[in-house]
Amino acid sequence: MSIYDSFNISASGMTALRDQMDLIASNLANVNTTHTADGGPYRRKLALYQENVKFDQFYMPASFGGSPFDEDSPSIIGSGVKFAGVVKDPAPFKKVYDPNNPEADEHGYVSMPNVDLITEMTNMIQASRAYEANAAAIDANKTMMNMSLRLVYSGMK
Repeated sequence: MSIYDSFNISASGMTALRDQMDLIASNLANVNTTHTADGGPYRRKLALYQENVKFDQFYMPASFGGSPFDEDSPSIIGSGVKFAGVVKDPAPFKKVYDPNNPEADEHGYVSMPNVDLITEMTNMIQASRAYEANAAAIDANKTMMNMSLRLVYSGMK
């Protein structure tokens, strides 16, 4: 593992959280959209993520205390998270009685988006705090690197 991997991991988390915030903003902007290009109400969007892995470039066989995997395969190192796509929330639409609405069905009900304002605001706060935590981790790593360099430099005098 490189000394810079911690920066890459935190940066990948921040990128993923930015993408999540974009989806939350889209969901909030369409909380009352009853007709989309697809022909129905807006359906809430959710982000999918997956682990971003890479192979260990300094592979050592298990017989020498290296990888716990098969001796013929390199070890895998987690290196953050990456955006894997967007899925639409399959939750049912909300039904609101509004017989004067042109989108109303024969019983006077309008299908509204399956976006819950409170849930989206809670998710936004969570993503914001996770972003701040990643930024704090980067600052802590910078501080540790600076302290290490000072120790090395002071030992050279």
